[in-house]
Amino acid sequence: MTPIDDRRREFRRLHQTGCFVLPNPWDPGSARLLAQLGFPALATTSSGLAWSLGRPDNHVTLDEALAHFRAIVGAVDLPVNADFEGGFAVEPAAVGANVLRATGTGIAGISIEDSTGDALQPLFDFDLSVARVRAARAAIDASGADVVLTGRSEGFIVGRPDLEETIRRLRAYASAGADCLYAPGLRSRSAISAVVAAVAPWPVNVLIGAEGAGVAELSAMGVRRISVGGALARAAWGGFLEAAREIAERGTFTSLLRAVPFADIDGAFAR
Repeated sequence: MTPIDDRRREFRRLHQTGCFVLPNPWDPGSARLLAQLGFPALATTSSGLAWSLGRPDNHVTLDEALAHFRAIVGAVDLPVNADFEGGFAVEPAAVGANVLRATGTGIAGISIEDSTGDALQPLFDFDLSVARVRAARAAIDASGADVVLTGRSEGFIVGRPDLEETIRRLRAYASAGADCLYAPGLRSRSAISAVVAAVAPWPVNVLIGAEGAGVAELSAMGVRRISVGGALARAAWGGFLEAAREIAERGTFTSLLRAVPFADIDGAFAR
């Protein structure tokens, strides 16, 4: 296995030039298959993990998340970025303490969100949000681990699609120590281009879904990193539910004929 420090150096290098896809496995098996497909790095998905445990997103404990990070890091020979939700705390000091624990799992990157989970006030106050990112940066620095910190502004996925405010927050997160910036939910090419231009030279992560834009187009727009979030997990659940519903509702099994052959899956894990 590649040493953790080497993986971290490689992850930081990936953010310096070009554009790469950071797919999101939800368990060690899916992580190993993605690694075999040649992706340069992986990222956990909070939703994919929660669904695998039979829970909705954001209903996993800190200890469960940390154990998950260790499992994914141990399953592959690649850098792993951790979806750390909102840091599993509100106050900056607690966020920092939790980030410090996360750096001990072997991750190469970690993200901190500014969403509250409260529909009436879906984003943390601006100053508090910045302080939370600053605390995460301080914790990483104190750990001595070269972990890439991503500052996430969630307005576009929590009902506050204000591009100007999103850019203001991303710039502030960069000033507070974020290495990469991420505003999931941007749906238009113009919005993505505006963010990339506004926060340059910081690298920007984009979540798939922007008017069908592919890797080549997003790269040409200046995007450095592309995530799929829980989409791969949803695709897997889609195949599972299609087959299971056919059995439950019609008593037939034709959907299973489209399943990946046993030998292919079993052989992949035997490598």
